[in-house]
Amino acid sequence: MMKTGLRSTLAAVAVACSGLVGTTASATPTVELDMASTFPTSMPILGTASQDLVQRIATMSDGTLVIHSHEPNTLVPAPDSVNAVADGRIEAAWAGAGWFAGRDTAFNMFSSVPFGPSMGEYLAWLYYGGGLELAREMFAEHGVYNIPCGMIPPEASGWFPEEIRSVQDLKGIRMRFFGLGAQVMQRLGVETQQLAPGEILAAVENGELDATEFSLPSMDQRLGFSKVLKYYYFPGWHQQATLFDLYIALDVWNEMSESHQTIVETACGDVIRDMMAKGEAMQWSAMQEMQAEGVELRRWPASILVELEDAWLDIARNEAANNPNFARVYASYSDFRENYKIWKHFSFLE
Repeated sequence: MMKTGLRSTLAAVAVACSGLVGTTASATPTVELDMASTFPTSMPILGTASQDLVQRIATMSDGTLVIHSHEPNTLVPAPDSVNAVADGRIEAAWAGAGWFAGRDTAFNMFSSVPFGPSMGEYLAWLYYGGGLELAREMFAEHGVYNIPCGMIPPEASGWFPEEIRSVQDLKGIRMRFFGLGAQVMQRLGVETQQLAPGEILAAVENGELDATEFSLPSMDQRLGFSKVLKYYYFPGWHQQATLFDLYIALDVWNEMSESHQTIVETACGDVIRDMMAKGEAMQWSAMQEMQAEGVELRRWPASILVELEDAWLDIARNEAANNPNFARVYASYSDFRENYKIWKHFSFLE
């Protein structure tokens, strides 16, 4: 339930007093929400985005809408944050749809897609190709309203202890991997786990994991992977663009005023823009610094990328055959990408 504070009481008193002298006034009650973030504020880009969001909302609303952002695992376990919104345990969360895929694998399509589109093409499908309508329809069934509220460019695709020359080298590796990409790696013999960011380095150091992926070089550097793993692979075939959302309990969203809803949508758009720009601007220095520390930057051999993509297409076909929601979302996504090809081919440099 939304909370109202002292400010709303004072505003009501002001309205009553103004009525005594024949003036009219309107008061906007102060609304306060608690929001779980899935990334610590110490983390570049992903961690700072939630703070940026709440500051923008407070400023744009003139303090009448206040969202209190909480560090991961303080309100609820970080991987459980979207589930907690759906279950009514918390009011809001800043996270990715992949954390909700336990309810329906189709939610993965609203987070990142293997061999998927660039940031611009992904946003085009969401806003003008029907993607967001499908997402909101599905989230509403669970009592959640989602607002696209963050995006980052291609991630790196893995830290390994040794060079990977063929898919045979992947077999039996224990690796942290996220989302649909994890299913692809499993097809090639990788034993995947899904760990929160703060748990990954310790799992590698104590021998529970052999390898890992997480995110952009600037964030991977902050997490310390270069201290223990020296082969760093690109491109991020599994996450060419990654979307993050603000999730608000549907009943809470519906109680908000139209002006507050507009402020939230606008602030989230600003956060998307800022994350896209930061994501592109902050990677080269991290990569150069890690190279100087002895990290070997590698691109996947074309033969491995072909096998990864073949595995993904087979997984997508199977998911669509067994999950009507996945079939609907994948059809919308695939149709948009097919139509987009003519624009992409003629308008962009190869």
